[in-house]
Amino acid sequence: MTLSEKQKKHLRRLGHPLSPIVMLGNAGLTPNIVKELDRALADHELVKVSARVGERSARDAALETLAKQTSSEIVQRIGNVGLFYRRSAQMPKVLLPDA
Repeated sequence: MTLSEKQKKHLRRLGHPLSPIVMLGNAGLTPNIVKELDRALADHELVKVSARVGERSARDAALETLAKQTSSEIVQRIGNVGLFYRRSAQMPKVLLPDA
């Protein structure tokens, strides 16, 4: 799934008022975090993740790995917060504009 810039802009607008649902702490990326984000994406499609794991490079790597393991896409990353999107297979809740 590749999102166009128009679609990413739309998702950023929808994600702005959201609060982080999943929190990555000093323990880093664990299987439980992956399961939690997978469940949250299944429920909401658009989820914010807070990653407080030291250096910027470690934080970026953790968010990228999390996106790969959950088959989602990072729409935006600001500071220690990443916005993830994964379209629901059954009934999409978030309607995306045409590319």
